[in-house]
Amino acid sequence: MNNEQKCPHYKKCGGCQIQNLTYEKQLEFKMKKVVKLIGKFHYVDKIIGMDNPYHYRNKVQAAFGRDKKGQIISGVYQSSTHRIVPVDNCLIEDEKADEIIVTIRKLIKSFKLKPFDDNKMVGFLRHVLVKRGFSSGEIMVVLVTGTEEFKSKRSFINALLERHPEITTIVQNINNRRTSLVLGEKSVVLYGDGVIKEQLCGYTFTISPKAFYQINPVQTEALYGKAMEFADIKKTDIVIDAYCGTGTIGIIASKYAGHVYGVELNRDAVNDARKNAKLNNIENIDFVCADAGRYMVNLAEEKLKADVVIMDPPRAGSDVKFLKSVVKLSPKKVVYISCNPETLARDLMFLSKNKYKVRKIQPVDMFPHTEHIECVVLLTR
Repeated sequence: MNNEQKCPHYKKCGGCQIQNLTYEKQLEFKMKKVVKLIGKFHYVDKIIGMDNPYHYRNKVQAAFGRDKKGQIISGVYQSSTHRIVPVDNCLIEDEKADEIIVTIRKLIKSFKLKPFDDNKMVGFLRHVLVKRGFSSGEIMVVLVTGTEEFKSKRSFINALLERHPEITTIVQNINNRRTSLVLGEKSVVLYGDGVIKEQLCGYTFTISPKAFYQINPVQTEALYGKAMEFADIKKTDIVIDAYCGTGTIGIIASKYAGHVYGVELNRDAVNDARKNAKLNNIENIDFVCADAGRYMVNLAEEKLKADVVIMDPPRAGSDVKFLKSVVKLSPKKVVYISCNPETLARDLMFLSKNKYKVRKIQPVDMFPHTEHIECVVLLTR
């Protein structure tokens, strides 16, 4: 039985582009893609796949609206459109999160609350976001609403908790702007403490509604494990975690390093990172709110050194300015974690022309059934 028959939404949704292939074939497809794009730099190690490539997403978001008959629906936006494909359960999403979203859809109908209409900018519920800690078991539900007013709020929350006592916190996020962004600026905690905790690689992390946290915890452990193996950090090493987000990689690296500096432009993420370091009683780490490239140039100009730079840029990859700052700072090792082999190929070309040599390449299948591929690459000076 091929995967396509398993998912009734495959042709409409567009989220899992390659689920018509068996999982084995998917891994072959991804492996070939990586070899084609970056195989010229070094031998590519065999891709790390999943034992169970289903229901791996610990974060699920659903848009709410109405179908042509006026019935309330919830689901995902069809790839590159604003049309909602009704989904009750998805093969890659956490099953408990899907159940909670279906319950909320039934509740808004019985409480006579209306889904938000993006065209007319009226109504109440726009999106529901569910984040679940796979290790901790904690669950956060974020109700994204078009208005701050929430009729029968208490009764609604009680009804939801009665059906799902496993929920540990509920947050209302208000987004009344005409935007494609899911979350608005203002959040109100309705139940619990507004965050959940999760364990990864032996450390505990706090996840807030807006915090970025890796979506597939099983493969994140494999990915970060490889990054640490490649970095081979010594007790005397100074490590820079560039694009550090909420500090996950830097905190994991702190166990091996003399000192870690995490650099990130997003102030909220830096605040979360500092809280995470405190939560884990880590003292050999500092988080700096700055442009990572600028920060490294300053270090180089002050004749300060770093032994290892770990970089985990967004899909667009790194920019030349940042890569030049790496070359200027001249660490012994660069560990590049990439979520896009195309931009990785471009960046490796630049570093290869500027004193660095690729020593190891390890692809990791972070998002089974989709075209996305993560890679960890070690470069040495």
